[in-house]
Amino acid sequence: MTATGTYSPKPGAAPLTRMIAAQAVLETKMLLRNGEQLLLTVIIPTLLLVLFGTVDVVDLGEGEAVDFLAPGILALAVMSTAFTGQAIATGFERRYGVLKRLAASPLPRWGLMAAKTLSVLVTEVLQVLLVTVIALAIGWSPQGDPVSVFLLLVLGTAAFSGLGLLMAGTLKAEATLAAANLVFLLLLVGGGVIVPLDRFPDAAQAVLGLLPISALSEGLRDVLQHGAGMPWGNLGVLAVWAVAGLAAAGRFFRWE
Repeated sequence: MTATGTYSPKPGAAPLTRMIAAQAVLETKMLLRNGEQLLLTVIIPTLLLVLFGTVDVVDLGEGEAVDFLAPGILALAVMSTAFTGQAIATGFERRYGVLKRLAASPLPRWGLMAAKTLSVLVTEVLQVLLVTVIALAIGWSPQGDPVSVFLLLVLGTAAFSGLGLLMAGTLKAEATLAAANLVFLLLLVGGGVIVPLDRFPDAAQAVLGLLPISALSEGLRDVLQHGAGMPWGNLGVLAVWAVAGLAAAGRFFRWE
């Protein structure tokens, strides 16, 4: 005999961790199905690695070009996914009312940001594997401590994710599209990715070195190319950007 109420609904939100995980899976599927995002996050970094790693286009100093380039391309992959791609995608989700509908769900604003950041991390794992395989194929000889690399990538992701969500949550979609692509191009040239920072004037180097892309690319280069220990200075710069960006995104992000 069935007890009373066995089939009665039990209204209420799912556990927060389950909501974040489900949203992260959805975000990842959407990102991997978007051809434009794949061009930005996968094709462009790998093409730059192959082009500048096999053709003498820029004077990269002594040693193999790929040893200098591979860490910078890893940093570029993080920026393209966590900042540029995420900012553009989230900006248009906001414009089309997707975020407005999510705001009516039990998922809190910070939970959405956490899900998007998790999605970015999953995508970056695939990017890192692809870039590493290509770099090794053209002669890369990485050094250093994997733990240092992991910390740099995680803090870099947090920093760029916060900045991307801040931009997407405060600007119009069209403005986000233009600004995110402009920043991508400027940091590609001036962030130590393919052009060494010591090619710039001393005053410019001091400013550029404080940018998250510079801290990430130089930190990865110190570890992977020169075998340096824990890059505390670069980690500190990334931590400041991560805390400031995520805090600002959490405070000023608008659903519509």
